[in-house]
Amino acid sequence: MSAPIYGLLGRSLSHSWSVPIHRALGCDSYRLIEREPEELKDFLRDPDIAGLNVTIPYKTAVMSLCDVIAPEAAAIGSVNTIVRQADSRLHGYNTDLTGFRYMVRRCGLELRDRKVLILGGGGASLTVRQAAVQAGAADIVTVTRGGSVRYEDLTEHRDAEILVNATPVGMYPRTGETLVDLRDFPRLCGVLDLIYNPQRTRLLLQAEALGIPWSDGLPMLVAQAVAAEELFFGRSIPESETERILNQLRFDSTNLVLIGMPGCGKSTVGQALGQLTGREVIETDRRIVERAGRTIPELFADRGEAYFRELEREEVERAGRESGKIIVTGGGVVKDRRNYDALRQNGRIYQLERSPSLLAREGRPLSQAGELEELWRERQPLYESFRATAVDNSGTPEDTAAMIWRDFIENFSH
Repeated sequence: MSAPIYGLLGRSLSHSWSVPIHRALGCDSYRLIEREPEELKDFLRDPDIAGLNVTIPYKTAVMSLCDVIAPEAAAIGSVNTIVRQADSRLHGYNTDLTGFRYMVRRCGLELRDRKVLILGGGGASLTVRQAAVQAGAADIVTVTRGGSVRYEDLTEHRDAEILVNATPVGMYPRTGETLVDLRDFPRLCGVLDLIYNPQRTRLLLQAEALGIPWSDGLPMLVAQAVAAEELFFGRSIPESETERILNQLRFDSTNLVLIGMPGCGKSTVGQALGQLTGREVIETDRRIVERAGRTIPELFADRGEAYFRELEREEVERAGRESGKIIVTGGGVVKDRRNYDALRQNGRIYQLERSPSLLAREGRPLSQAGELEELWRERQPLYESFRATAVDNSGTPEDTAAMIWRDFIENFSH
């Protein structure tokens, strides 16, 4: 008999974070297992299968291939965990339910007596519906493209109080997409998105801007993985482990983003941060130059600022989809509000501050074209609207990098 098989079963798994979660829980052999639909039956006959998680699109398909279905999974109509028990048979469970309950509780929301609007009709949606039923929701409405309630019917449900996105819309790499405008739901008191990459989908960025309590799907992902590990190995795992792993994933995946006036030292501080942290440094201006084959002053002279800003928006959007990087932006990145969403979705944004009299001007078209102090007065409110915190950069790049890194660590230490 070969080594027991533990892993995540799905069709396309490049976006998954399950391997680091399960390995952090002690399952060192956990791996990604991609199979086509016609391969499922033969694969699940493998006697070496010990424990599997199941994801899109197989959460319902595997039910007929399990020997035993746990009552909760049967009630939901979806299986996301398969375990070979002592009787040698494959038992199907649904730990997504445990994960979703944890997600709701962690962000301080209550489903009881609330009208819950669920976007999507797949296996994840079934789990959310069951959780809402068990919690005593007053009304539960599932919205799909072809069901009894469709997206064009949403005006009839403006009184929704909890909205849950159980679709992949907005998920990496197609970030920036959303199915609804939250302003259409004036009674919302909570928004939950089962997507965990990016940390903040466009839906959640809007919730954040409107001051509506929200959560992404990472707490659910980690909590369901912990529940699956308990089934795999018949052991109890304390909640502190769930929080430890969740916090570590947040720390590892969050970008450090530098904004600030032209000539304030973003590039040198970014390189110092890269040396300090071992993280890759992405400079959006450098990417623009490489892409266009021209310097930034040449782009301004030949094509104008509007052309440059469009290139900048595209490169910022591309960089913002990354995880665990250092992103150094151009001085005018704050002029387009769309750049905030791109940078904020996975990032903590730092503004580097330096006295206008100390700002470098060479090779900076707008710094040379007018008074730098006037440019600073124009942009400072925009920097303030983008940033999480400001950092004085009047010392050495290494000192500034160290200050930023300390703040970043402290942000994840509570």
